[in-house]
Amino acid sequence: MNSEIEKTQIASTIVFVKETLKHAEGGHDWFHIERVYKNALLISKNEKVDLLVVSLAALLHDIADSKFYSGDDTIGPKRAADFLKSQQISEEIITHVVHIIENVSFKGGNAFKTFHSKELDVVQDADRLDALGAIGIARTFNYGGFKNRKLYDPSIIPQLDMTPAEYKKSTAPTINHFYEKLLLLRDKMNTETGKKIAQDRHVFMEQFLEQFYAEWEGKK
Repeated sequence: MNSEIEKTQIASTIVFVKETLKHAEGGHDWFHIERVYKNALLISKNEKVDLLVVSLAALLHDIADSKFYSGDDTIGPKRAADFLKSQQISEEIITHVVHIIENVSFKGGNAFKTFHSKELDVVQDADRLDALGAIGIARTFNYGGFKNRKLYDPSIIPQLDMTPAEYKKSTAPTINHFYEKLLLLRDKMNTETGKKIAQDRHVFMEQFLEQFYAEWEGKK
């Protein structure tokens, strides 16, 4: 991505995303986008991808997360497409970016991708990495607090076979989210770079859970 035009397009997208998400929940705000963008650039160093597509998709992937729009998955892709059209981005790139946004999220882990590309693999790994490790733990409890959910309830068992619709509607305690999503991500990474980083973050989360349960039971 060397052309001045592409650099300008990225800069304009950053301004748009910052403004759009300035009041977003802390786990899905501009800083989340910035981390995913940086993760995507890091992973791209070892992948043969269109860096403009990766950059635009990473920056716009959560421009209207469905969980904040009554589960509507169509708003984000449409808002991204409308913005990109205003920036005179080619129709081919817009279509690719929209396909990535439509397929990047976890959705309970049981949804099949309807689109495949190396660029999607990179952006999906970049987004999933931000759900792992210390940042992933912080984001998970931040969102749980935002939704006024319990930290933990031993009587509520994690559900590992939810449909995308059931996953969206779940009101389970925050600790359950580790088993229903976070601890599953390591084995769903697409790229070698993503897999390597995910492994370290996965171990950190396992250590956190061990400490959490020990404190819960009054053992430490």
